[in-house]
Amino acid sequence: MLHAVIMAGGSGTRFWPESRDLRPKQLLKFVGDRSMIQATVDRLAGLVPSDRVLIATNQRQAAAVAQQLPELPPSSLLLEPCKRDTAPCIALAAAHLVRRDPDAVMAVMPSDHVIRPTEKFQQAIQLAADLIAQSPDRIVTLGIRPTYAAESFGYIERGEALPLADESQSAASVHRVVRFREKPKAEAAQQYLAAGNFYWNAGIFAWRAATILGYLERLQPELHARVKAIAAAIDTNDYQATLEREFAAIKGISIDYAVMEHADNIVVIEAPFSWDDVGSWQSLARLSGEDADGNTIAGRHIGIDTRGTIVRTDDQHLVVTIGLEDCIVVHTPDATLVARKQDEEAVREVARQLGERGWRELL
Repeated sequence: MLHAVIMAGGSGTRFWPESRDLRPKQLLKFVGDRSMIQATVDRLAGLVPSDRVLIATNQRQAAAVAQQLPELPPSSLLLEPCKRDTAPCIALAAAHLVRRDPDAVMAVMPSDHVIRPTEKFQQAIQLAADLIAQSPDRIVTLGIRPTYAAESFGYIERGEALPLADESQSAASVHRVVRFREKPKAEAAQQYLAAGNFYWNAGIFAWRAATILGYLERLQPELHARVKAIAAAIDTNDYQATLEREFAAIKGISIDYAVMEHADNIVVIEAPFSWDDVGSWQSLARLSGEDADGNTIAGRHIGIDTRGTIVRTDDQHLVVTIGLEDCIVVHTPDATLVARKQDEEAVREVARQLGERGWRELL
């Protein structure tokens, strides 16, 4: 059966001051009246029943996630005791799913992407499940056709087209994967874009739970051994203690480095939907649009001689900008960010300095 695993353990430091440890990016509303994690779960309705949706998050965020997703049963929350990147997260989820359903197929996805329309997303996930049914040891990933030479995404190099057995899938573009590429420098990114046979890596995968555990056993034996010990304790009184001990001992590693760069029999489906990873405050301009002066405004604002600026506040707090150009202004009850757009990456440095100063209440 098809199961969905939504990875929701990140902190979203680039969205400080609104994103915090206990209220990270995926719990915020950027488009419409639903948070990003709520929209991700909504996107699965009719494709994966709620009792086959697994939310992988950390113990500190559990209450907030549960509050936002009351339609999911308590068993849908998979709680990590500490952050260890995507490979341990996926391994732990796979171990739980194999216990529930030895033939489980996992569709793994982040919780903080904007994807439209839902119908096209579901078609792609169903195609991935069908491809796995045809070849059970197959790994399927979704690739995004690049629109510019991005340096912040990993890339997937595609090879020959995969013949599709079902004529109803003839419109889909499916290729064998030649290799995964790390986030490139500017020159390499431009070459990838010009070549026309590269996709952005969206971080959306599908495979049998048993298949990914088999790859991890072969490629990451220490990680696999730790997760195997955790799996042996599932549904016992020793589970929590075993989880905390063994998971903390795992070395953090992404699924790309751990498996995808070494595995064979990988195919990529060209995503038939629009996609945005909402990676920074500047994403709001793409998602919400701009006014005649190039500004993107959310909340109560007066702008005088203000151009190309993003302002995010609420309806109770007025933000006034005078003479600003290409800036970001984000107001929250206890902190305000003012930055030039070109310096946006430095927002991550804010989190580091807050930690150094002991201002943990602002993280």
